[in-house]
Amino acid sequence: MAAPARGGARTALKSAIPQIPWSAARPAPIVLVTGPETVLAERAIRALREQLKAADPSLEVSDIDAGSYAPGELITLASPSLFGEPRLIRVTGVEKATDAFIADALDYLAVPDDGTTVVLRHGGGMRGKKLLDEIRAGRGGGVEVVCAELKRDSDKYDFARDEFKRAGKRITGGALRAVVSAFADDLAELASACQQLISDSAAEIDEKIVDNYYGGRVEVNAFAVADAAIAGRYGEALVTLRHALASGADPVPMVAAFASKVRTMAKLKGSRGADGQLASQFGLSPWQVKRAREDLQGWDEPGLVMAIQALAAADSEVKGGSRDAVFALERLVRTIAAKGRVAR
Repeated sequence: MAAPARGGARTALKSAIPQIPWSAARPAPIVLVTGPETVLAERAIRALREQLKAADPSLEVSDIDAGSYAPGELITLASPSLFGEPRLIRVTGVEKATDAFIADALDYLAVPDDGTTVVLRHGGGMRGKKLLDEIRAGRGGGVEVVCAELKRDSDKYDFARDEFKRAGKRITGGALRAVVSAFADDLAELASACQQLISDSAAEIDEKIVDNYYGGRVEVNAFAVADAAIAGRYGEALVTLRHALASGADPVPMVAAFASKVRTMAKLKGSRGADGQLASQFGLSPWQVKRAREDLQGWDEPGLVMAIQALAAADSEVKGGSRDAVFALERLVRTIAAKGRVAR
């Protein structure tokens, strides 16, 4: 059995069919696409269509909404055509499937049609569990494409890096970090931003190009403030903060940007080993380890403790605990820029 994709280990213990990541999606009589990450699921299903179309341009493609399914629809679409063209049947909303669809799909698993690929998209939940269990037990000769949520920053960084790699487009490390930071909260937006940058005519995407496209994003400004403050450049951090706020930045993600960087620094304080080794240990990317080690210069443990306490206070204040969120942010910047040595 193939090794399960990250995030799918619990399911893999019950499965007799291969479980593969979205990037390795391949045709089979039944392709079960599971997990909450819609962007990855769409990519996997699109890749399946492209593979089947490349193998036979006469491919017939049909779509079924399992939530509004009419009895017999699956069997009708899967039946051999007069000219024997291969078929791709894409079924969405299996997590909301009607009883009729589940019944027909279970019957279909017993004798899948030759030359037909049925893709079942299940976004999560218990509905359709019997059908999923039968597929995972091996009925129908299927595979499961696991589209687990990308929660870690390192996973999102790898996703974006691979977007440019697949397109044959070069991007600098700083530019890649900037675009991931700008769209870390929404994978669909991150994917769209990568594609827009890929379409740029420049031979290599650098930080200036990313700033031209997305310099107004709150997260980019937030990380610029955090970078300056952590490095001890108080004046620059304060000016950048005020510029970001004047441009409409929300104080809440501003504090979140500080928290993200300081948490990583705290994780790595006192750690020894190569960047790659520590990245694996802490669930980070090597570039994050390298950057955190650079950021830690001049910081001591009491300073980090003071910074974490200041972050907790600022987080509460910008979420309604204070009438003056801007003052709370400026006080945080002052504390961070002093490397936690304020009032010590």
